[in-house]
Amino acid sequence: MRLNQALVAITIALAVAVTGPADAQRRRARAPSPPPAPAVAQHVTIMDGATGAILACENCNEPIPPASMAKLMTVLVVLDQLRAGRITYDTRFQVSAYAWREHGAPSSGSHMFLPVNSSVAVRDLIQGAVIVSANDACVVLAEGIAGSEEAFVQLMNRRAQEIGLTTARFRNATGLDDPEQRISSADLARLARYLMVNYPDFYQVYSRRSFTYNNHTQENRNPLLGAYPGADGVKTGHTDESGYGLVGSALVNGERRIIVFNGLPSMAARNSEAQRLMRAAFNDFAVTTLAEAGHEVGQAQVRLGSRASVPLMAQHDIVIGGRRGVQAGLRARIVYNGPLAAPIAKDAVVARLVVEGPGFERQEFPLVAGRDIGRANWFARAWEGLRLTLFGPS
Repeated sequence: MRLNQALVAITIALAVAVTGPADAQRRRARAPSPPPAPAVAQHVTIMDGATGAILACENCNEPIPPASMAKLMTVLVVLDQLRAGRITYDTRFQVSAYAWREHGAPSSGSHMFLPVNSSVAVRDLIQGAVIVSANDACVVLAEGIAGSEEAFVQLMNRRAQEIGLTTARFRNATGLDDPEQRISSADLARLARYLMVNYPDFYQVYSRRSFTYNNHTQENRNPLLGAYPGADGVKTGHTDESGYGLVGSALVNGERRIIVFNGLPSMAARNSEAQRLMRAAFNDFAVTTLAEAGHEVGQAQVRLGSRASVPLMAQHDIVIGGRRGVQAGLRARIVYNGPLAAPIAKDAVVARLVVEGPGFERQEFPLVAGRDIGRANWFARAWEGLRLTLFGPS
């Protein structure tokens, strides 16, 4: 196997040069110091918003209770219904006794003071769900769209599967604690990014600082809004089981970062941790593109094919992220079970690019055949059969 020369150049550029002690000392002095490890925050994800690359992962793939961060999926289902034309922002849903009794009382968590049996426009309900995390608004939306909260939750889980959130298991539309309701912080980051990419016009609602309904004005609890330059979303969460958590995002100089964490003991702790992690996201982490989708990465040998080798192409953009100092020591290598057996269909996944190094969680990226490879002619196949009979596999 061999790497494409362009990728080799990138890999060499990433490699740490062997130098003397003085050079190493100067290099350490230039490198950004890593942020201190979070004392309390758990299940931390830092994501590059442009590519979706995970830059930092602390137990980020472990399913956790999402608290109100689950409302990101609630809102996504509502937006899908709006886009499909099944409802409009002017559609009105009635506040059921259940939504009012179980989710509209002060003791039931965040709510938007919806009177029982009142009729409320989707426009107001979705803003209440986003800006003030209103549980009653989420249940009214769920009942209005699907007939019941249980039926709406089925739509949430189906949508999660469709967009590849493998750890997501929703049991209600509000995020209230349920032993079976779980999603990883990495999947929460993917969900937030999906909303940004697919509903960019609506996403600006997440940056609104307050919301007024029924003569009650409530503030957005996102600690980054107005406090961190470029912060524009997305969702806080808190329950007894989850602790205080946040999905936060900011756009600075054209770069977007998304952070997710939970497990903080207070709003004040969440506020300071949000600031610390967002600073680290921009200052201490970087993204590198090794190959763009459709570009040749290397070659793989082919056995008994019409050609002796097949070009290996990146199936998707190959993007890695991590601490700036760690990226310098990474290596990339092509792995496949070969020689590959002909015939080979163009675009079939036949190999993978493995990126690994000290302090870096190994990542693998699929590589596809760049062209069709047919079988060799009868003479070549016969000769190979004779060779194997006489000498065995080489």
